[in-house]
Amino acid sequence: MLTTDRLTIRLVEAEDWAAMREIWLGFSRSPYAQYDRPHATDPADVRARIARWADVTRQGTAHMFFAVCLADAVIGYIAFNQREDGHEVGYCFHAAHHGRGYAGEALRALLAHLAGKGFTRFSAGTALNNTPSVRLLESLGFRLTATERVSFYRDEQGRDVFFDGGVFALEYPAAADASRLGKGVPGGMSARQGERP
Repeated sequence: MLTTDRLTIRLVEAEDWAAMREIWLGFSRSPYAQYDRPHATDPADVRARIARWADVTRQGTAHMFFAVCLADAVIGYIAFNQREDGHEVGYCFHAAHHGRGYAGEALRALLAHLAGKGFTRFSAGTALNNTPSVRLLESLGFRLTATERVSFYRDEQGRDVFFDGGVFALEYPAAADASRLGKGVPGGMSARQGERP
């Protein structure tokens, strides 16, 4: 468990499913939802998915899911999924908590914690039009390394609806501390939300 000035960050637990469902329900109404895979919000589906997240997180470092808590309430999550050259970061926070710097505070703490354990390469993908997410990543030291055309939805005629996505990367020595990760982070929005297992 990690703590920051305002937050507690812990491993996701199966019992977090209801809070995660609320996060996804709120996100589905966001203008940024068009830039991410849709999440099933049926209670049974969410319960099963979060139980899988909790299980794989405790099995090792290939897939790590963290709950971000304000007092005792889960207000968001951050996921790290192993890729060929590091871990891809995904995150999503409840809409009621956007614009308060919680995502940046939690990400800064987790990135520094993982760097201290030897994980030094991170990537994240987000829509270039998702300005809050792009600003957040850049404030943490991520740099745009590539762009891609992405589609998660189809129009009424069944054609893919594309948007321009950005691939961001962060690399630093294992001894890095939180001060390397920037300050003044804007509110947390979604980057590709870390979906794997």
